[in-house]
Amino acid sequence: MNATEAEQKTCAILAADVVGYSRLMAADERATYERLVRLRATEFAPRVAAHGGTLIKHTGDGSLVVFDDVRSAIACALEIQRAIAAAEFGELPNRRISLRIGVNVGDVIVDGGDIYGDAVNIAARLQTYAEPGGIAVTGSVQAQIGADPLIRTVDLGNLYLHNMARPVRMFTLHVQGTEARLVGTAPLGADNRPSIAVLPFRKYQKDPEESYFADGIVDDIIYALAGLKELFVVSRGSTLGYGGDEVDVRAIGQALDVRYVLYGSVRREAGRLRIATELSDAETGAIIRSDKYEGDLGDLFTLQDRISASVVGTIAPHVLEHELVRARRKHPQNMTAYDFLLQALDQLYRMDDESHARARGLLQQAMAHDPFYGLAYSYAAFWYIFHVGEGRSTDPEADIREAARLADMAIGLNENDPWALAVYGHVQSFLLHDYERAMLFLDRAIESGPSAAIAWTMSSATCGYIGNGPLAIERAERGVRLAPQDAYRFWHEAVLGQAHYINGNYDEAAVWARRATGRNGAMAFSLRILIASLAALGKTDEAVAVGQQLLRVHPGFRTERYARLCPFRGDALVAWLARLRQAGLPE
Repeated sequence: MNATEAEQKTCAILAADVVGYSRLMAADERATYERLVRLRATEFAPRVAAHGGTLIKHTGDGSLVVFDDVRSAIACALEIQRAIAAAEFGELPNRRISLRIGVNVGDVIVDGGDIYGDAVNIAARLQTYAEPGGIAVTGSVQAQIGADPLIRTVDLGNLYLHNMARPVRMFTLHVQGTEARLVGTAPLGADNRPSIAVLPFRKYQKDPEESYFADGIVDDIIYALAGLKELFVVSRGSTLGYGGDEVDVRAIGQALDVRYVLYGSVRREAGRLRIATELSDAETGAIIRSDKYEGDLGDLFTLQDRISASVVGTIAPHVLEHELVRARRKHPQNMTAYDFLLQALDQLYRMDDESHARARGLLQQAMAHDPFYGLAYSYAAFWYIFHVGEGRSTDPEADIREAARLADMAIGLNENDPWALAVYGHVQSFLLHDYERAMLFLDRAIESGPSAAIAWTMSSATCGYIGNGPLAIERAERGVRLAPQDAYRFWHEAVLGQAHYINGNYDEAAVWARRATGRNGAMAFSLRILIASLAALGKTDEAVAVGQQLLRVHPGFRTERYARLCPFRGDALVAWLARLRQAGLPE
């Protein structure tokens, strides 16, 4: 068939891929190949035929199938996932074959025995976002399928697929029973602890595409150090603005109010990793010690642990080794998942709608590639906190349930992680309004990570919701102090503004809310605090002006709808809503 004879038609496209195929083949090549061939013959092909599908091709670990209608494609995908899960149930967890499936609908070009077109490319990319044993579909597919009580549907919003300029609305369908099991200075008074800032390892960094890796590689180092009560560690976000080949550690020490600065370079080439570090005294600018670390890319987390131990051994030699071991985060089993998480963090700190959408897709891929990577679940729950809180959600109730599920997964995977504990606690109070349970987990977060700014700030927020103004201020001030130049500093400052508002310090509340909105004028949360504070001060005209800014940021804001989600309670809620209405915000 030549180009003029090629047929164009509308169809549903199913793309399937084996989860962890390279790992399975490396473990037992022959057995994996034979089982995959058998599964295709006994489970995959019969169900494709039964639902009227046409197999276009198998590509090693992948398969491409077309159907005349969406319902047939989805019914087939569901049956395939359940059948393969049942067939592989007797295998050891780390040997089970599991599929990711993507389903799209659109126009394709049929040329001989193959198909082409944008719809095919989208289907192929979709499956990478599905959980093992799950299905990812576009919004156009979701609109054509009915509800199934055995399927959990998650709206991922508008995601940017690889090498595609426009976002695609995406949903995931998780089929029940198909999971694949793969293998500074002191805040609030004197503090004599050594203080340190860990800068992104950007020295000699030439490729801007690699910047997220250079920025993110320090995350686990900061985490391990922040988990030690003997150290005061500035938040990761506060150091992102520093980089380049020349670093003035004395100026950085003054700006971040820390005594020590850790800086370095990272290079990855041909599967090898080279890391060089310099630990400097910020008061004198002198280099205390420099080290070089080298290994395979898979040795990254071991190298991070060695760097953490080296720092502690130099500036806090009295810290016991077992305490450092306790503070280390559980590392991901999959380097691809780790890479996706770093890319997501790069997008999360930008806060605009497009970056927000990209971050969710990257986090979904991190979870899909490593179902046991707790930090990815924590950040995904964190994403939903902003998604609901900033009014981006089209279905808040469903998104709240998903945030709770993700936060619960993160706790289950690492019950002592300060990030997981803090996010879980904030989900409990901000989204579910279970304040007593929230405080239990937020206190645990502070205990596990005394230098974790997020733990102090999220705890302050909950203290504010329950009306404890003094404690809310104390904890918010600690959070702000731990995040002196954090990319999310506006959020820490907004929570401090909320704490002063709850405590009746409306002038102070307005000051901090203005600081937050000055750093990020698109944040609805800080705008609401500023509106309520101005209204409480009797500055109605100013409150109305900020109210108009809020409506530009969030055109769909309505006080009645917002009231159902607002975490304040009792008289505080009544007064808060009255002040928003006083600024002219629509009912």
